[in-house]
Amino acid sequence: MKSHRSLTPRQEALTERSLITALMTMRTPEECRAFLKDLCTPAELQAMADRWAVVEALQQDLPYREIHRLTGVSLTTIGRVARYMADGNGGYALAIDRLGSPRNG
Repeated sequence: MKSHRSLTPRQEALTERSLITALMTMRTPEECRAFLKDLCTPAELQAMADRWAVVEALQQDLPYREIHRLTGVSLTTIGRVARYMADGNGGYALAIDRLGSPRNG
């Protein structure tokens, strides 16, 4: 996170909301992919994709070391994703539910 930002907390919240609103205008996976590729560096996009792969693996109750072996994601990141799945803002659970991702399947 940038510590030298001059935006007020309210301005930051409005900027974040604007970004989220822009994401919500994407109508297809291809549109969303194009937007994210314009918005993110390749490394940022890969990091997000890696975290989602961890979510899917955790849904299958795979051990952390197996997830690391399959994805190359660090054990620290796997633990962080697992923590957010359990005690985060509910975003992962909502996406999993809406996608109909079967647990252990």
